[in-house]
Amino acid sequence: MAQEEAAEAETDVVTLQNGLSCEMPADSPLAKLLKSQRTWIGPDAKERLAILRQAKPVAIVGASTNPARASYFVGTYLQQSSDYTLYFINPNADEILGEKAYPDLASLPVTPDIAVVFRKASDIPQVVNEVKAAGIGTIWVQLGIWNEDAAYDAEAKGLTVVMDRCIKIEHARFHGRLNLFGFDTGVISSKKGLR
Repeated sequence: MAQEEAAEAETDVVTLQNGLSCEMPADSPLAKLLKSQRTWIGPDAKERLAILRQAKPVAIVGASTNPARASYFVGTYLQQSSDYTLYFINPNADEILGEKAYPDLASLPVTPDIAVVFRKASDIPQVVNEVKAAGIGTIWVQLGIWNEDAAYDAEAKGLTVVMDRCIKIEHARFHGRLNLFGFDTGVISSKKGLR
């Protein structure tokens, strides 16, 4: 009996991206690699487009007054290239890009449709709680930020989650404004663009 328990303790069940699972030795390099791989999958391109089309007010959590920061660049793009009403969240700023800055999501005068998050991965679980408490339906975690446990938790709380994707790039991609470097291509098209 003790040998059977020892044998069970030495194996792990690993779930693959296709949903299948298999049992393998816990200390094997393959088990460790598979366990480290991402399993959470967010909305596909059509779903992301629908999220962007349906949104009106958008909060940028972790907005910066520093023009060199990604949140500043994304905020500038969204001001100039979308019809979104932007709300900048930064407890250390009074104004960002000419707009009033708010200390937190709870301070906003409206409930945004999307909370775009520029915070480190370890902060995402707390931000999920703040987004849920504020009644916001979608949390959009910026490119390069990944917290899979927080994504699953957010979905369990009824939130739509987009993670490790740049809202500026996605918006530009869907509107013909993206080239290799992520800037406006200047392409003139007969297709009606969505601001």
